[in-house]
Amino acid sequence: MTDVWGDSAAKRRCFKVREQRQNAAHRVSYKRFRRRIIRRGSGEAPVASTPVAAGWRCGSGFESDPVCQRLELDSPPRHVGTTHSALQGNLEETALAAGASHRGAVTPLKTLRSHSAEGKPDSENDPKPGWVWRAGAQAGSDERTGHLPFDLLDEAPVGVQGKLVRRLAAPSLLDDYYTNLLDCSCSGITALALGPCVYLWDSEASTLVASLGPTPPAGPHSVSSLRWSPDGRLLCVGTRRGEIQVQLWDVEQKRRVRCLPSHLSVVTALSWKQQLLSSGSALGHILHLDVRAPPAPVGAGVQEEGVCSLQWSPGGERLASGSPDGLLSIWDGDVAGPRSHQPVCSMRQPSAVKAVGWCPWQRKLLATGGGWKDGALRVWDSQTGTCVTSVHTDSQICSLRWAERKEWLVTAHGLPHHQVALWDFPSLDTSHRLTGHCQRVLHVALNPDETQIFSAGADQRLHIWDL
Repeated sequence: MTDVWGDSAAKRRCFKVREQRQNAAHRVSYKRFRRRIIRRGSGEAPVASTPVAAGWRCGSGFESDPVCQRLELDSPPRHVGTTHSALQGNLEETALAAGASHRGAVTPLKTLRSHSAEGKPDSENDPKPGWVWRAGAQAGSDERTGHLPFDLLDEAPVGVQGKLVRRLAAPSLLDDYYTNLLDCSCSGITALALGPCVYLWDSEASTLVASLGPTPPAGPHSVSSLRWSPDGRLLCVGTRRGEIQVQLWDVEQKRRVRCLPSHLSVVTALSWKQQLLSSGSALGHILHLDVRAPPAPVGAGVQEEGVCSLQWSPGGERLASGSPDGLLSIWDGDVAGPRSHQPVCSMRQPSAVKAVGWCPWQRKLLATGGGWKDGALRVWDSQTGTCVTSVHTDSQICSLRWAERKEWLVTAHGLPHHQVALWDFPSLDTSHRLTGHCQRVLHVALNPDETQIFSAGADQRLHIWDL
């Protein structure tokens, strides 16, 4: 019996050793598998069909936003395309909440990295912790293509109406429907935000004037909105995150003059009324600040839904704000008055109200463009809240501007045509269709004399059209 029990104990020890070896082999296989996955992920860029930046591309200072609200994306459903342009054309439009501020669509030329947040400046005029002014020649090129911002890619014959005059490089332009990254001043200086930097282009001299970039140069947060002051001397820049979200720059003096009180989420839209600056956030808050006074807001309002567009009327009598859920609100011009906290009237359309513009010669009229679910160009009477006229464009409308001298409406379109359209007003008949972008046209602007149109697209190109 002793031999039998001893033999059984030996078998148990043998089985136990064999089990330990098998477990060790499984652990080694899992470790090898995990190493392969990490090695493969770190060597490849995120796929074009996802708007979420990959985890290994985030810097050490990447942190989640304190606000976790997400808004509905205004983007068509994705389809598997056969070409690279088709894949890029189906990128989702980024959610407007602070919790989704880093879910912007991945740019095909350069992926922006996140870094630690900037510290608060010791004083309003201290430029060290904030952004710095750089000469245009110091602007960095794109990592893959080597193109500098506003590099001339090709040029078409000048003088042909409606034909592309120049095609310029715009590397790292964020493919985000809910941004406002292009604006032209009354003096003809075009500001375009590329990633965390803002580049200034002189349209008359066709030269890169300078650039505004964060310190350190590889800035932590990309620009979400920018707007020139009416006199063209000040440029206001809003960012997606950080303690310093709104900055005011004196272009003539080439220095930052103010750090303005900001929101707790993405600064989505900016608009001026003389010396009054209004800013809107992803959470629906609207702040009004007098840039000549102390930094405390002189007025505020709250929209039921997030703000993705903000526009003062030419005379300053009304303020229009749009939301990603299709709400168009009209606010009284007296920002400190008793009616300043509630809109005067509100209108609805089926999709996001991102493209907004007041008619310069009929100040009560307001034009809006619908997203991909709607695609309609509408003109509203802001006093009665009724739609005066409309036309279906069968395309996503990303941006619009009025051309007063020719009485045109200029619209920039996404899927499926990727074009700039010119509409006669009030008939809303198509006057011209400017094609040349291979992805959606996110932003459009006009020079002061309305002889040229600037269009910036998700294909990271800036086109200059001759009118």
